[in-house]
Amino acid sequence: MGGPEDNAPTSPVMDGFIPMARRAFTIVELLVVIAIIGILLALLMPAVQFAREAGRRMSCTNNLRQLGVAAHSFYEARGHYPMGAEARQYSAVPANPFTFYRWSALAQLTPYLEQTAAHNALKLDLPLYGPNLQVTPENRIGVALVVSLFLCPSDRGEVVADGFGPTNYAACAGTGNGGGSPLEADGVFYVNSETRTADIVDGTSHTAMMSESTLGDGPESTTDATLVSVETAYKFSQTAPLTDTLCASARRYNVTNRRGFAWASGELRCALYNHYYPPNHAGFDCIGVRLSGGPEFVYTPYGWRAARSRHPGGVNVLFADGSVRFARNEIDMTVWLATATRRGREAVPEIE
Repeated sequence: MGGPEDNAPTSPVMDGFIPMARRAFTIVELLVVIAIIGILLALLMPAVQFAREAGRRMSCTNNLRQLGVAAHSFYEARGHYPMGAEARQYSAVPANPFTFYRWSALAQLTPYLEQTAAHNALKLDLPLYGPNLQVTPENRIGVALVVSLFLCPSDRGEVVADGFGPTNYAACAGTGNGGGSPLEADGVFYVNSETRTADIVDGTSHTAMMSESTLGDGPESTTDATLVSVETAYKFSQTAPLTDTLCASARRYNVTNRRGFAWASGELRCALYNHYYPPNHAGFDCIGVRLSGGPEFVYTPYGWRAARSRHPGGVNVLFADGSVRFARNEIDMTVWLATATRRGREAVPEIE
């Protein structure tokens, strides 16, 4: 029989085995791991950004669809679509320019958008601007409201001018013919328009109703072109109607206010646009103002304002049948111009 020592645990050292100490990462190995993680992140981030933008674009599409539903609800209640901008005499001040009423289609749609606060705060029987070019006191609270439905989530979503709620969405005034005139334009919306479905001879699925445009940025009333960008600024001409030569020679930018500064205003800087330029046009938009004529015409804003967006490759467009389709930057201009008119009688395919 063995003694107690025979049951003692065997030492690894006694068996000839010496355990190795744990080895730490070397600097080279650590750098390799960091490099691999960096590569994986670099591959992953574009996919994440793409997914986020896809979600934002879908949200923008839904905003336009809601505007389309509201426009059709307005139609059912009134028998016509809202005016692109309002111009009429202000009985309390007959000399007030008619165009100072200026209420946009968006402002007129507020009762049909569940925007109770905005609707209740607006006095549409009064002009937007008084004789001093200041917002009428009764409307200052209403026009300053920021309405999320009027903002594309792909843009910066910030106030563009103090005292005004901004907008990315604008109603289509047509091709921009007549030097960018908003009067009797060939689109669904223009000054004092009351367009009916029967007036849309080209067909509701072929006729643009609304689209989007980027919010303005850069300094106001500047002549320094290095301080502004094509995507967020416009050239200004103190003459209207516009011509290509006039716009090419213009050297003032963002005069008075930046683009998209007021959803309540139906001017071609804000809640109107046209198809004179292609989507995300590579040049500056051009805005002018008519300074001649009596109160029914003076201060009428003219413009060639492109549909613009932060979505890669194009813009969302709401059509008169309520559908929303994506118009690419490379769209054929014949097709793009044809979609702007309500009765051009063009034979062109639909935007996919």
